[in-house]
Amino acid sequence: MLPELFLKRMQEMLGDEYEAFLQSYEQEKYQALRLNSLKKTKGGESAATVLAPRKEACREPLFWLGEKTGFHLREVPWAKDGYYYEKEDQPGKHPYHEAGLYYIQEPSAMAPVTLLEVQPGERVLDLCAAPGGKSTQIAAALQGKGLLISNEIHPARAKILSENIERMGIRNACVTNETPQHLSQLFPEYFNRILVDAPCSGEGMFRKNEEACGEWSPENVELCADRQDEILDCAAQMLLPGGRLVYSTCTFAPQENEGSINRFMERHPEFSLVKTLRLWPHHIQGEGHFAAVLEKAGSMPVGYQAISAGGFVREAGKKDLEECIAFCKEFLQVQLPGKYIKFGEHIYLVPEDMPNLQGLKVLRPGLHMGTLKKNRFEPSHALALALAPDEAVNVWNLSLEDDTVRAYLNGQTFSASGEKGWYLICVDGFSLGWGKLAGGIMKNHYPKGLRK
Repeated sequence: MLPELFLKRMQEMLGDEYEAFLQSYEQEKYQALRLNSLKKTKGGESAATVLAPRKEACREPLFWLGEKTGFHLREVPWAKDGYYYEKEDQPGKHPYHEAGLYYIQEPSAMAPVTLLEVQPGERVLDLCAAPGGKSTQIAAALQGKGLLISNEIHPARAKILSENIERMGIRNACVTNETPQHLSQLFPEYFNRILVDAPCSGEGMFRKNEEACGEWSPENVELCADRQDEILDCAAQMLLPGGRLVYSTCTFAPQENEGSINRFMERHPEFSLVKTLRLWPHHIQGEGHFAAVLEKAGSMPVGYQAISAGGFVREAGKKDLEECIAFCKEFLQVQLPGKYIKFGEHIYLVPEDMPNLQGLKVLRPGLHMGTLKKNRFEPSHALALALAPDEAVNVWNLSLEDDTVRAYLNGQTFSASGEKGWYLICVDGFSLGWGKLAGGIMKNHYPKGLRK
């Protein structure tokens, strides 16, 4: 039951295409996933390569069979490593999902990050980031280099964002729970790229989300437009001269789309409009989306390094890091790049030029290495998911065809032989979690809250 005032406006906007637009609501929603190029095997192959489908006909000429997963996949044309899948595939219930080998994401929602054109080594802000699809897509483009700050103003949604950053094995992301206004005070002209996937009236999701349809009103459209103006103004302050800002929504409302951009351009003549994009559900296989690409005038000198208002974060002292360093020397094959910081009893690894986080609400300042216990260090699940097998001293590989992998996800122990100590548990060559071998038994360290 689409709102009457919404339908009236859409008919005025679309004219002869209105009937085709209405018919799109009778079709099934499209489902997609994005393979994770950050997850690597011992040989250095990424999940995006290993899980890419064989291009052989599978029931329909356009669908290909994922050899490892058995999923029926078809490329999303506007997103690198993006694939449509069929309802019967159920990728959310697969062990590969728990290993972070892919992210389930609405296909149209993959377009804005493509427009952002992120380059490895840049500083990028995802200002309205939950649940994390676009942030994990940005992280893949950064290739582990540079810095990603993923922000979400709502605490519960920020927690989900942090969990997804962890599951995808991302090392160089900081998750914050802040207002755009506060961030803009601490990060003036700091970021090379900013994504504003703004809170909106959600008209483009009516087919996917009936609740959005029930909550719609002209007053809410106006409220969202006002909020978007405030968020964009904050983003403008944080972008470096010469930087790129992508604004996106999942609504059709001109007041929130072209209207928001027009008002922004009037307030900020230092910005130029590169392009705008509308994705219509009767033209593409995906939901409704809008995106605008803006660039800020000017440029920075070669080698210029932006500094936040608080300067750089300070590395933890040697005494605080003794147990963590001892663990790394004993159980890791490599020295991970970056510097260590201490939050309470937790040790994190952050990029060398990580900004000072004092005064910010931070859920995850970087890669969680682990927790300091009494006279020992316990590695985190996040560290396991971020490691490739050749980065760990001890590795125990489970096969998808073996029931042991599902038993492990359920929290069960299993028999094993070898040197005692910590083992990186893998599924088909990709890290899944930790186990600790002693007395012929692999003790399970898969987090209780994630067990199936």
